[in-house]
Amino acid sequence: MIVGLTGGIGSGKSTVAAMFSELGVPVYIADTEAKKLMHTSPKIREQIVQLFGEKAYTQSGPDNAYIAGIVFRDKTLLTRLNSIIHPEVGRHFKGWYTNQKAPYVIKEAAILFESGAYKDCDAVITVTAPLETRIERVILRDGAAREAVEARIKNQWDEARKIELSDYVITNTDLENTEKQVQELHLRLIKAREQ
Repeated sequence: MIVGLTGGIGSGKSTVAAMFSELGVPVYIADTEAKKLMHTSPKIREQIVQLFGEKAYTQSGPDNAYIAGIVFRDKTLLTRLNSIIHPEVGRHFKGWYTNQKAPYVIKEAAILFESGAYKDCDAVITVTAPLETRIERVILRDGAAREAVEARIKNQWDEARKIELSDYVITNTDLENTEKQVQELHLRLIKAREQ
């Protein structure tokens, strides 16, 4: 069973993914794998350079700050970038998934809905937190300016839309409570898999 895990920036997806991992659930982090593929795939590199020019890559790999500076101001270019990367991540995930033996796996992706990847999931969990909490977390985590964080939030679906399409919602405002929600959901998912 494939369980999608998503949520807006700063909601705590990575924290929740780590909690599932601690319970022995195989977790695939789409953003991490996308970054690796941007480094290793000649096909992705070629398409990104065509889209953004030679400056998109340095000798050490993709210039993520340069690319982000462009795409978070231009939704069309963001969509085109995602159309380069996400099919490759989807193929990579399928290869990874075939090697898993657990009752279910977690596929964590920031834009699970936006990319359409949720359609390949048997269930979807959305992690949520109040908007102001999310903004503060990202400013603290990335040292980003508030305006930059707000621009990234505007490029993602709003939480209400994600929640509407989700099977489960985890509210991440207090770590102890979040952990309890993850453990309860883990048991429900194993039970669902056995039926």
